[in-house]
This record gives sequence, C-alpha cells and structure tokens, in this order.
Amino acid sequence: MATSELQSRIHNEMKATMRAKNKSRLGVIRLIQSEFKRIEVDERIELDDSRVLAVLDKMVKQRRDSAKQYEDANRQELADQEHFEISIITEFLPQPLSDDEITTLIDDAVNATNASGMQDMGKVMGILKPQLQGRADIGHVSKQVKTKIS
Repeated sequence: MATSELQSRIHNEMKATMRAKNKSRLGVIRLIQSEFKRIEVDERIELDDSRVLAVLDKMVKQRRDSAKQYEDANRQELADQEHFEISIITEFLPQPLSDDEITTLIDDAVNATNASGMQDMGKVMGILKPQLQGRADIGHVSKQVKTKIS
C-alpha cells in the first residue's frame, strides 16, 4: 500500500507520540488518521498528498468555526480544546503564505484568466485553489479576489 508522504509522516508522528505517552496529542493524531481512513473506505481510493492537505485544511476550518461558536457561547474550555487540535493539525500543513505572496498569486491568476468581473471568479479560484491548499484561508482569499475583480 503506497501511502502519501504526508500520511507516512503523520503515522510516524503517531508512533513517536505513543512512545512519549502524550495522550492529548495522540488523540488529535488519531482523529486525523481516522478521517483519512473514513475517506479511503467511503470513496475506495488511496489519498495522495494533495488530498491529504485538503482533508487537513478542512479539519482546521471546522475547528476554527467550532472554536468561534464556543467562544460566542462563553464555553472557553471547549474553545481551548479546538485551538489545541488546530495547533496539532497545522503542524502537518505546509508553511502558510505571506499576504504579499497571496496577493502576487491572485494578481497572476487574474492576469492569466483575463478576469474582468464576477463571472470570472470561478476561473480565478480554480487556478488559485491548488496553489493555496493548506497554505492560506481559501475563504479569505476568495474575498480578496472579489474585491480585485469587481
């Protein structure tokens, strides 16, 4: 079974965490592993690195949303748990892009598609999404693209 390089790294990290007897960290890594397994079983596929990044990215986004809801409901202990999980998951994501790098990528994508209005939003995001996966908040980038092409 040829797993992705990123999956192997996460698996090795799980072993090291088990040896270190770090239960809270191990729980988060097992959550990641179970999500990979669920997708592989449901879709009958093997995940490649780009799909693994997409899954991790989605997990971070879900936890950010949950943390915000918990904070709004004054449930700080639950929000703290979400933030802890985010910190572990983001260890496996690539280095985030700077605002300047994101702006450059947006400009390049707008120029490459000759985007002139909102009808070109899909084309621009189609180019950007693979480049930004796991390295930037796609929702935030989407807002920047909207202001750029409108």
